[in-house]
Amino acid sequence: MKSMDEPQPETLQEQVDEQKSTVRKKYGTFAGVFVPTLLTILGVILFVRHGWVIGNAGLLGGIGIISLAFIIVTFTALSMSCITTNIRIRAGGAYSIISQSLGLEVGGSVGIPLYLAQTFAISMYIFGFREGWLYIFPEHPALMVDFTVFVTLFIVAYLSAGLAFRIQYIILAVIIGALISVAVSAFTGVFTTDPQWVGNFPGGGDDGSTVSFWIVFAVFFPAATGIMAGVNMSGELKNPKKSIPFGTLAAIAISFVVYVLVGWWLSRVATPEELVSNYNVLIDYAYWPSAVLGGLLGATFSSALSSIVGAPRILQALGDHNIFPGGSFFSKLAGNGEPRNAILFTGGVVVATLMLRDLNSIAPLITMFFLITYTMINMVVFIEQRLDMISFRPTFTIPRFVPVIGTLGCLFTMFIINPSFGLVAISLVVGAYLYLVKRKLEVPYGDMRSGLFVSIAEWAAKHVSMLPEKNERAWKANLLVPVQSSRELRGSFSLIRNLVYPRGSVKLIGITGQDRIEQLSEGLMNMSSAFSRENVYTRWSVIKSDDFHLALLNSLQTLQGTFFKPNILFLRLQPGQENEDELLTLISEARANEMGVQLYVEDNVAQLGRSDSINVWLREQSPDWDLSMDLGNIDLALLSGYKLKKNWGARMRVIVVVEEGQEEAAHAYLEDLLDVARLKGVIPHVEIGTFEDALGNAPHADVDFFGLPDEPDMETLRSYVEQTRSACVFVADSGDENILA
Repeated sequence: MKSMDEPQPETLQEQVDEQKSTVRKKYGTFAGVFVPTLLTILGVILFVRHGWVIGNAGLLGGIGIISLAFIIVTFTALSMSCITTNIRIRAGGAYSIISQSLGLEVGGSVGIPLYLAQTFAISMYIFGFREGWLYIFPEHPALMVDFTVFVTLFIVAYLSAGLAFRIQYIILAVIIGALISVAVSAFTGVFTTDPQWVGNFPGGGDDGSTVSFWIVFAVFFPAATGIMAGVNMSGELKNPKKSIPFGTLAAIAISFVVYVLVGWWLSRVATPEELVSNYNVLIDYAYWPSAVLGGLLGATFSSALSSIVGAPRILQALGDHNIFPGGSFFSKLAGNGEPRNAILFTGGVVVATLMLRDLNSIAPLITMFFLITYTMINMVVFIEQRLDMISFRPTFTIPRFVPVIGTLGCLFTMFIINPSFGLVAISLVVGAYLYLVKRKLEVPYGDMRSGLFVSIAEWAAKHVSMLPEKNERAWKANLLVPVQSSRELRGSFSLIRNLVYPRGSVKLIGITGQDRIEQLSEGLMNMSSAFSRENVYTRWSVIKSDDFHLALLNSLQTLQGTFFKPNILFLRLQPGQENEDELLTLISEARANEMGVQLYVEDNVAQLGRSDSINVWLREQSPDWDLSMDLGNIDLALLSGYKLKKNWGARMRVIVVVEEGQEEAAHAYLEDLLDVARLKGVIPHVEIGTFEDALGNAPHADVDFFGLPDEPDMETLRSYVEQTRSACVFVADSGDENILA
């Protein structure tokens, strides 16, 4: 027995990704993760705004702000470390982590804004470098400084990431020298002030306005958002499962210590008033001011360098999976493994943003994109932990509360920093997700979405099992369709699709002998895909058997024990079909198992015509014509006809045949039925005379629905097609349907 749920072989895309990653893996923990992460965190906030933070919040308040920010990013880094040890992380860093867990659509919706944030951050770091440069050389033109720095960065990134890392060693030495200069000054008598433990948050602006704890936190938090610098190089690390956790967490720990010690130093060398008004306190009180100034320039340059190396690699990973049209252009690699097309495009974006001259207005949006990325990483780990799937076996394990706190902390920070930009960022991500869903991306590897949805279904199944077994208001059409030939199924495709769309489902059971099993499997797989493209949930399987009716009987009985069990048996009555006794047995078995039946008799001439009109025939209710909740064997016929009416946009009539003198009562009955059943736009129609005469005299339809008798005569049913000149569907209720519910 074959099923569409069987695992598929590794795709060509996976093999290509693996070959690429094998060729390009060349950086270790220190060069590939630790140094870029450390240098990005020890950036311009440390050298320029840290004093303002301590001056406003005081030493204890400042340490509280530092600790809160680092707790949030540390928990995110722990989540990131956990998930990277559970997957074969590819190029793209956070994008790869999210897309391998939640799918390309979610990964791409986060990856695109993450790429833009990294790219815009390059320009912001260049502007920061320019401010430090003009402090030394105020006569230099600002635009010339910006473009000189950009050209230098671009050449380094274009040539090789290895060259960028070697330059970062020099910058690391410069920053260490700056910190040594600060430390040495402690022995020269600069500690002339007692620390203010809790600040008054004076603000320090020219307008005299004060600030709050959370405003100061919002100013400081971007200092802690450099943890992506190392993970962006995921596709080029020798051992990402080891390098990303160790390198990132080590950089965070050292950075935290540096920020706390420098905060204590600042509180001892200057008064709160000076700290909030003078952004150059670190330079003014250091033992070698020029060393600190060099550290400021080095910090901004290294942050820009990490971003201009990392951003193209995110773009290259997005291009690998065609997240946007023409993405394959960006996925191409040079001979040395560098994504030079992506670097060229990123350089063009940076030039355009440099011409804007000021990115302060969108700086909060950049931070929001980083925070959304951190949120999604925490959520990935939280979901994986909650699913308890056997495939979740990270070698770096963390407690379950870590991703919860990380998620809540990131969301909290987003709306503390700027609620408006937080909503804008979320809206952009949602918009990107909806766009990618419409793209119907081809997923090159498995993800955990199926496990997530299965877990939700299992949870729902447990709760549904506690409810009353029959729920007429929750009824939907779930068809079981036995198939001997996929060609035969093609003739019923349109009707089946419209009988279940949009919330119903189709279960295809192929039954054939050994010699045709491969052919039927291929045909059912193609038909299942066709139903899925029509947004109809479909599953298929093939049973090897030479006895069609016995195999189908066994399937009927077996499927009654499943949670998502079919509730309608869809059969076709062929012209001159043999073994009609077995067909009657199937109908009887379906009724015994409380399944509805739809027996389709095709009009070989007109087929389904224009799919423009539907007749549903009801039995007459004389003499009382009372409307009750039990309408007899007409509920499924009315529900099926109304589904076709909605899906086809067709006209629908409800017809009853009566003797002369009963027409007014019959018409009133139909009016009441359509009103109570809420069947809008359905036309009541009364025929006077015999049923046989009415079949030929009633208004023509493309399909006619009739109740299926308890002991049907197949030749009589076939004759209805000739008399109505249309396809006919004979329907038997299961007892679970109610058109009045």
